[in-house]
Amino acid sequence: MYEVFADLHVHIGRSETGKPIKITAARSLNFANIAKECAERKGINIVGIIDCASPYVIEDIEKFLKTGDAYELEDGGIIYKDKVCILLGSEVETSEKGRNGKCGAAHNVCFFPHLEDIKEFSQEMSTHIHNITLSTQRSDISGYDLIDIVEKYNGILIPAHIFTPFKSYYGNCTDRLKTIFKEKYDKIFAVELGLSSDTFLADMISELEEKTFVTNSDAHSLPKIAREYNKLQVEDISFKEVVKALKNEDGRKVVANYGLDPKLGKYHRTHCDSCDSTIETKEPVEICPNCGSDKVTFGVFDRIELIKDKETTKSPKNRPPYIYQIPLTFIPGIGGKTIEKLLDTFETEMNILHKLSEDDIEAIVGEKIAKNIVNAREGKIKVESGGGGNYGKVTAS
Repeated sequence: MYEVFADLHVHIGRSETGKPIKITAARSLNFANIAKECAERKGINIVGIIDCASPYVIEDIEKFLKTGDAYELEDGGIIYKDKVCILLGSEVETSEKGRNGKCGAAHNVCFFPHLEDIKEFSQEMSTHIHNITLSTQRSDISGYDLIDIVEKYNGILIPAHIFTPFKSYYGNCTDRLKTIFKEKYDKIFAVELGLSSDTFLADMISELEEKTFVTNSDAHSLPKIAREYNKLQVEDISFKEVVKALKNEDGRKVVANYGLDPKLGKYHRTHCDSCDSTIETKEPVEICPNCGSDKVTFGVFDRIELIKDKETTKSPKNRPPYIYQIPLTFIPGIGGKTIEKLLDTFETEMNILHKLSEDDIEAIVGEKIAKNIVNAREGKIKVESGGGGNYGKVTAS
């Protein structure tokens, strides 16, 4: 057994030929560039690319496999240069019955062991999605039906960023996942927390106690890969091993979740769209106390306060630690040139964030920046809450 880093939610912006996949993602985010970024700069050992059901991306994968740099594993996944295992995924938006009779929508990340599996999944989902070439398009089915289709093609389903206001189960559909998945709820063995929540918040909801938590970047650009990630204990890097780790089977497990302080997330607290202010009242409110408007975007913290069924966080014994990790791009004083200098010397961001001493870092970028990096690593840095689509802010102590 050994430990590896995994980011299971990375988008593709454009295909190799420039076809749009995820409209809001960077053009440089294509299949080959993601693999290279994980291997050479980030130090991520397992990456889930979640736009692989697009026929344009499938074409790119087929070409990628012919380069000689990558090959498919019998146990699932694509190995790139013997450094990175790529999981073939698809993010699907489901149609749910929302709160107060409104239509709800939720995102799900689905992973498949082999290219042939996701090809067949893509073909079937094209009957439920208007444009299968684009990422995360609205389907005409609920998660209750989607999980059967995913399993039909040997895949797994993980509810994505489960608390965010617009496209998640708890955010705008339901107070309990069990009401969506009913008798199939046990088939959900992992959930993704999202940037605006953490273990301590999620474990206020008792139905999640038996679920594995994952923390992923939801990257829309190459630098955002691994802003959140997981440490897994596995025997090798493959789809099969990841599934075992998520199920906590045969000694495989999630050892730790590394994520932003939830205050840094874009939707941590409720935000008034009328007066553009973040609302940090003690009790959740639906009316802005500053201007009286009811045009508010409900925050993750506030949603959990409303739907929690435990007064204090009590995590199950096997819950791994949630470690606040501030990516280099968030740390004060660090710009693109500084990051390049660090990576040229220390190879990967995982090395810088986890392995190097303050003296090592100081020798390359000076005392002030080295101190900021170490303070961020140790949680000794000030954080201002985000909301309404605006990230929180980090300031040096």
